[in-house]
Amino acid sequence: MKAIVLQGNLEFRLETVEIPKPEPHQIQVKIMASGFNPIDYQMTENGSERKLIHSPILGREFSGIVTAIGAEVTQFKIGDAVFCGSGSMGSNGTYAEYICVPEGIAVKKPQKISFDEAAGIPSAGLTALQSFNRMNASSTDSILITGAAGGVGNVFIKLLIAKGFTNFVVTAGNEESINSLVNLGVKSEQIINYRKEDIYEAAFSLNGNQKFDIAVDFVGNQVAEIAAKLLKINGKYIDVTNFSTPESRSILFSKGATIHNISNYAYGIEKQYDYYKNGLAELSHLIENEIISPPNINVIGGLKKETVDTSLAILRKNKTNGRKLIMQIHKE
Repeated sequence: MKAIVLQGNLEFRLETVEIPKPEPHQIQVKIMASGFNPIDYQMTENGSERKLIHSPILGREFSGIVTAIGAEVTQFKIGDAVFCGSGSMGSNGTYAEYICVPEGIAVKKPQKISFDEAAGIPSAGLTALQSFNRMNASSTDSILITGAAGGVGNVFIKLLIAKGFTNFVVTAGNEESINSLVNLGVKSEQIINYRKEDIYEAAFSLNGNQKFDIAVDFVGNQVAEIAAKLLKINGKYIDVTNFSTPESRSILFSKGATIHNISNYAYGIEKQYDYYKNGLAELSHLIENEIISPPNINVIGGLKKETVDTSLAILRKNKTNGRKLIMQIHKE
């Protein structure tokens, strides 16, 4: 099969590699589309994400068609359309024509959406769903959400609105991102353009000169410090990025905040596959019943080095404009 392989010099190259064969509890899937995530480029840098590389073929989510099944597989048959967040649980990453994954983490693709749309759901969707569930907010809680127009933030906002939450304030950095949030149902007066306004002053004012019950941080670094300052004593801080700073951690500690670190990876390490299957099944149900919409996508190209390089460059610059970046491996 063809695959985009990360080289020792951290450059990508299109190569021919062996097609993986399914183990007894695995399904082999012909990948139709693969989604890109920030962790993809972070793995090529000297950060903590480098240790998460399990294969020189990167990519952590996909949609596709089952082409072979292991001897003990019971939930799928050849020809089933599926989508999946593979993380480090696949035989290889998703920048490839085929992958083998445990049947316990895969779910049948929602019929109403395309393979391209389905490939953009697992990573952002599971992260957003976990963030929403662990936030455990009441309808009266005030919620600050930083970086709401990104892939995870987009799904999180959809869940928030679908569940009837209205008492929240979000940040975004350009008109495209702001428009994408308005199209989701966020009111313009709930949106802070952080390039034009001071986040702290604007958020404090929009919340009636009160600090927030909950902060959901999709940005990290210096923004994490601002979000921490805007949190009430004993408030909840939802950390999605792992980019907190010593200063933000000090502020949160001094406030006695409850910190929820969000990680899909933890469930893969412990082989708690029901987390993936149940989460994707819930997202599929919400999409099939039109409670939330599928992600807005941007198909960058086919299985080529240039597609990977272009997509990761867009992610590095945070220029997705509220769209999930997709590589189309096979055409429908």
